[in-house]
Amino acid sequence: MKKVCAALITAFLISALCGSSMRAAELMYGDLNDSKSVDSIDYAIMKSYLLGMRSLTGEALTAADVNGDGSVNSIDYAIMKQYLLGIISVFPASEQVTPTPQVTLPPVPEFKYVSVHDPSIIKTNDTYYIIGSHLASAKSKDLIRWEQISNGVSNYNPLMPNVYIKLKTAFEWAETDTLWAGDWIQLKNGKYYMYYCMCKGDSPRSALGVAVSDNIEGPYEDLGIILKSGMWGQKSEDGTVYDATKHPNVVDPHVFYDKDGKLWMVYGSYSGGIFILRMDENTGKPVFGQGYGKRLLGLNHSRIEGAFIQYSPETDYYYMFLSFGGLDASGGYNIRVCRSKNPDGPYMDSSGKNMIYCHGANGTMFDDKSIEPYGAKLMGNYYFADSKSGYVSPGHNSTYYDEVTNKYFIVFHTRFPGRGEEHQVRVHQMFINSDGWPVIAPHQYAGETIGKYTLEEVSGTYAYINHGTDISASVKNSSKIFLNRDGTVSGSVSGRWNLTGDNKITLTIGGVEYNGVVLKQYDVGLKKFVMTFTALQKGGNTAIWGSGF
Repeated sequence: MKKVCAALITAFLISALCGSSMRAAELMYGDLNDSKSVDSIDYAIMKSYLLGMRSLTGEALTAADVNGDGSVNSIDYAIMKQYLLGIISVFPASEQVTPTPQVTLPPVPEFKYVSVHDPSIIKTNDTYYIIGSHLASAKSKDLIRWEQISNGVSNYNPLMPNVYIKLKTAFEWAETDTLWAGDWIQLKNGKYYMYYCMCKGDSPRSALGVAVSDNIEGPYEDLGIILKSGMWGQKSEDGTVYDATKHPNVVDPHVFYDKDGKLWMVYGSYSGGIFILRMDENTGKPVFGQGYGKRLLGLNHSRIEGAFIQYSPETDYYYMFLSFGGLDASGGYNIRVCRSKNPDGPYMDSSGKNMIYCHGANGTMFDDKSIEPYGAKLMGNYYFADSKSGYVSPGHNSTYYDEVTNKYFIVFHTRFPGRGEEHQVRVHQMFINSDGWPVIAPHQYAGETIGKYTLEEVSGTYAYINHGTDISASVKNSSKIFLNRDGTVSGSVSGRWNLTGDNKITLTIGGVEYNGVVLKQYDVGLKKFVMTFTALQKGGNTAIWGSGF
């Protein structure tokens, strides 16, 4: 027996000297106290670790990962129990012979930026197109290098030449000379429909209309105004006298098909809130007799706008993205999300609140404090100190789901710290967390694909952002934290973290649980690929980010 034990010990020492892990010796899995056996003492050690009463490092932590998924959690604890009871004779990790596949990183990106305020995305003919305010548009093959198509309302804009002549009635109604946020969609007849809107600006006197073209890049021909607002003292679209505290400002349209092939339009900004209408796909106009449609949230001039609805076949939810706050550099613009099983609601946020109650108090205007608790805040003002990069007032987004690659993208405009009102388009990847909520990757999309990551890859130093739930011009500056190999979090915050599956992460910080993903991304400030994490509070509306060094 002594010879056998000596042989086993010698074999282990040789494998260690050769740079192999403890996987070379089967029974080393589960042996947390280096006793060369697996017994109730090891079981007690694992329990203490999971309760946070002790730490594990190095080989002991590797040995505790008895199912070989790169993390230590309650699953390993259950497997350990099965082993000690004789239900299984070999740990799953011992049977793994295929090495963890390496994530292939894309080449270093060459970004090309454009300025399209309030970008709305569509993909057609293997090309992504965005349209926004002021009849600005751009296109890209890869979401990384963008080319400007048009910019500025003039009679020479290629999307709609002679626009002031074609839309003369709408411009006169809205008492303006420019266009606000547009949207476009290809309907089942193959034609492209461009939804345009214009607003007086200091009041909700607005017009919303639609134009059509056989070509995504135009020229578009007007089909007429479909909604008006701001008719003081007169009957509105629903037959009652217009009241800006409860009726919508008819701007910011988004037209989409639901999972059953029905066409809808969600729209609205400030004033009476966000509304949704059934649309007739044969005409591209609202189904007759709906007035302004159904209100989804907002009242009393709450600073909420830019609604965009994305269906996810992965979760069978409709996600409504919204921008809270003001769009300028001092406005505290931020991106939020809520979800529903139906395109027309009711929509709930991550904390379980019904968004129909998200509005300012009666008799108020721009009552941010009343709406701050609603909607999961996915992104606001932030600054990564080490990479010297960040955003100010990111918002008015659209999204795109690629059914082939199963990738979700969010497209938005943003301003930047120290650069005033200059704005550009940015595209980030999104992921669905274990609670069924979207989370946004911390860095702009550079062609990366999420993969399988190990405990060694994920543990390390991170620049940490907590986006909070406020609507504020202040910028969230990053602080330094450490995701330690033993599953603890230290630095500016403390807690625990756990990696499950290929790329799912759970962080518990200050007693609050956050669920999300990890992935490698390109940090444009550091000019290298780094590990990142993005997560959303479980049962709450706060998002957190981490970006490695």
